[in-house]
Amino acid sequence: MATDEAEVLAANAAFYSAFRDRDVERMLELWASDHAVVCIHPGWQILRGHAQVTASWRAILGNPEAPAVQQRNAQALVIGETAIVTCTEELPGVELSATNVFARESGVWKLVHHQAGPARARSEPDFDPELLN
Repeated sequence: MATDEAEVLAANAAFYSAFRDRDVERMLELWASDHAVVCIHPGWQILRGHAQVTASWRAILGNPEAPAVQQRNAQALVIGETAIVTCTEELPGVELSATNVFARESGVWKLVHHQAGPARARSEPDFDPELLN
């Protein structure tokens, strides 16, 4: 299982490397071809299917004004042939919480879902479960 986790985290790192480098072809190679795919960019509608997801990445990575993205605090949960990675995306002036879901295709971890959205400011206190009572 540790090997699966390391492989998934490497696939996740490759995703952010392609994102940071604005490498459209490498980005598209990381997405599943045998499974349905979904992507939810911050502030966008839900994108379903390869055509919509591909078009979104071509638009984002083809934009020279798109900010550089760094990821940190990646943690993986492997459940059979599926894996979930949560991490923080850092952009200039904003921090996003992200979830990336991978499925194994021919022995390789491929993205089937990406979602990122605003995270609370770092200066805010940690979540207190007592607030729910």
